Amino acid sequence: MTDIAARAHLLLDLHTSAEILTVVNVWDAISTKIVSETDGIEAIATASHSIAAMYGYEDGENIPVDLMIEAVGRIVAATDLPVTADLEAGYGNPGETVRKAIDVGVVGANLEDQMKPLAEAVAAVEAVVKAGEAAGIPFVLNARTDAVAKAGDRPHDEVIADAIERGSAFLDVGAPVVFVPGPLSEDDVQAFVDAWGPQKLTTIGYPGSIPLARQAELGVARVSYGPFSQSVALMALQDLTKDIVAGGGLPSDFRVLN
Repeated sequence: MTDIAARAHLLLDLHTSAEILTVVNVWDAISTKIVSETDGIEAIATASHSIAAMYGYEDGENIPVDLMIEAVGRIVAATDLPVTADLEAGYGNPGETVRKAIDVGVVGANLEDQMKPLAEAVAAVEAVVKAGEAAGIPFVLNARTDAVAKAGDRPHDEVIADAIERGSAFLDVGAPVVFVPGPLSEDDVQAFVDAWGPQKLTTIGYPGSIPLARQAELGVARVSYGPFSQSVALMALQDLTKDIVAGGGLPSDFRVLN
């Protein structure tokens, strides 16, 4: 357990440092190898959507939990960096799911609230925190609220206030950081940092997102890229396929990466 504890402490330090943590999400052993061997990468994050897609499942906890755990275990085995896993909403039993993830070497996780009643969402966060405590590690729970992602046509101020309330409740029961996916303005980010303090908010990168340097200045702890990294890889494959069908071939800058 010493090694996993050291990786958990490192992952926590990376989130609490004033230097922003950037993670490019992976979905299997080879994507993990490519990302982890890139200079500047200090931690690995999985993408549940991408792992589910790899096995032919739709996103949304359709993949069997044990298959997800097996997949993240293979990712852990492919790198020496600390790994945080996207575990959706915990597959019906967040505490037990995280216990299984810790058993394969995972030291952090995303957990979605899916806008469930706040008491239910807080209980899920508490279960994950207790699973980390039981394992004797500072498990880095990135407690996700979908208030912005599922805002619909609600007034924006109401949505941000809801996200702040939920994030505050998650922090109060031991989550070290709160993940607010969705397009955020600088004013939104500032509101979250004002409410929770610096290095408590994590975000996701979108085309046109606030530049990383500016997010660092605002006090964001981490930026991830979810399933978008897999989409970029698949776009490259699609482009290659189109080129070959049109009579072309491998690009001039082709190189073997594995």
